[in-house]
Amino acid sequence: MRTLFIGNSHTYFNDMPMMFKDICKENGIDMQVTMLTKGGMGLDYHADNEQTRFNILYGDYDFIILQHVAHPMGEFSVMEDAADRIMEWIGQTKAKACFYMTWTEEGNEEFQTEMSARYRKLAEKYGCLVAPVGERWWEHIHAHPETDLYFEDRRHASPAGSMLAARTIFETLKDIY
Repeated sequence: MRTLFIGNSHTYFNDMPMMFKDICKENGIDMQVTMLTKGGMGLDYHADNEQTRFNILYGDYDFIILQHVAHPMGEFSVMEDAADRIMEWIGQTKAKACFYMTWTEEGNEEFQTEMSARYRKLAEKYGCLVAPVGERWWEHIHAHPETDLYFEDRRHASPAGSMLAARTIFETLKDIY
């Protein structure tokens, strides 16, 4: 099976796609992963990038994971317009799309509700999945305050935070492998 991760540093930090691949392997799933990422960039950057279109259309992926810029998230209309273009390409393939919901920076937990709503709205619009990483992030922080999910910049993930993201994405997709 093949998975394409499209995103930014919240995807590539700690080589999270490799963590996802390792979880798949532990569960008897042979998974190849590819990453198209650029720090600080959202889906709009990827929608304007020919490499994104080419990989989606010709990469023979089973899953495509989509992650938008998080801090700041920007206007929803920008995210939605980019998702429209990317989902049009995905619709021409066999791939199943999944939005990778990110988390808010430390000290801004109240914005998670808005961030979650944006990802869920797009998932509903396109009839696809959303991996609720941001929601699981805050649940984990409240249940296990001794585990620091944040990197020292208090925005990105620590290795434990990246593992939480990888596990959440795996759990979201596991029923359709």
